[in-house]
This record gives sequence, structure tokens and C-alpha cells, in this order.
Amino acid sequence: MTVGPPGVGTRDEDREESDARVIARSRDEPELFAVLYDRYADAVHRYAARRLGPEAAEDLMAETFITAFQRRHTYDLERADARPWLFGIATNLVGRHRRAEARRFKALARLPEPVEHEEPVADRAVARAGATGVRRELAAALGGLSARHRDVVLLVAWAGLDYEEAAQALDVPVGTIRSRLNRARSKLREALGGSDPTAFREADAHA
Repeated sequence: MTVGPPGVGTRDEDREESDARVIARSRDEPELFAVLYDRYADAVHRYAARRLGPEAAEDLMAETFITAFQRRHTYDLERADARPWLFGIATNLVGRHRRAEARRFKALARLPEPVEHEEPVADRAVARAGATGVRRELAAALGGLSARHRDVVLLVAWAGLDYEEAAQALDVPVGTIRSRLNRARSKLREALGGSDPTAFREADAHA
């Protein structure tokens, strides 16, 4: 599959179909898989950029969709929404760059001022914590989390997945997501002096 720009191979009627239906059709009509790219490429790119930086984001986003295309015949068509699947692939790919991610968070923690391309990363964190310096502190705190705890907290905070969706993305039970998220938030609060910039609304997480 060649990943092209958003909109390639997209028809008006495709926009009304579930992701699962698009994937099912793409098994016989491969070009239709571009509909998923059109729907989610920007979101996956933002997620990748926040974790690895803008330089690596383009390649990781493209690799996510190439991998998804190659695995489309194994997709569970009972799941109408493909976002957890796509973000799970992206997260697994991020896993190949753990050292680079850790170095990135450490570097951000040392920045005297937030750099321009980091603007979206902690907007909600700043609003909730009420402190202008939380970005550097948050980067340091995230860098101190284990890989599995960081994956969960960022899938919920930055990818916008709920508990069930995060469980699908990581292929673990929902209880594991709850446990890891609780531990991650506890560690973040401790590192941030009591502030919790990832305080998610329980209703959003379908607790």
C-alpha cells in the first residue's frame, strides 16, 4: 500500500460507513483503505509527534497505516471503531523507540521555555494544574514512568481513548488499564508536587 494524502480514494458514501465496514470492503478493494487514512492520519500524527517529536512523527504515522493495511484481514469486524486498533499499532511502533522517547522527555524537561511545536502537548495539563511551568515538569514526570504506564496514560490523555478502547489498543484486560493508570497518576502527582495534569473525567473513561 502506498500511503497518500488525505482524501485519496475517498467517496462521499464512504464517510458514512463504520471503520469496520470500510476495512471489510478494503479486503477486496484495497484502495478503499485510504478512507481510514483520511479519517485518522492527523490524529495518529499528533500522537506520534507528542511522543517522539515532529521529525519522527511522519514516518511513524505512515508505518502505522502501512502495518494496519497489511493486517486488515485480521481486523475484528465486530469493532466498528478502528481508532483503538490504529493507536495500538502506533503505540507498539513507539515501543521501538523507547530510548529516543525517554531522551526527548528529558530534553523537554530542561527547556527554559516550551518550544512552539509542543503547544498542543500539555494545554489541558496547564489549564488543570494552573501552573505555567507544568510543561517542563510534566515532561520530566512522564520520562520517569515505566514504558507500560506511560503507554496507558498517554493513550488516554493524548489519543483520547477510554478505558475499554485503551484495553483494546494494548490487548490487555480493562482491569489492567485501570491499575496501570492509577499507578501512573499516583507517580505523576508525586513528581508534580500534588498536581495531576492527567486527571481524566471518569465519565469520559466509562469507568
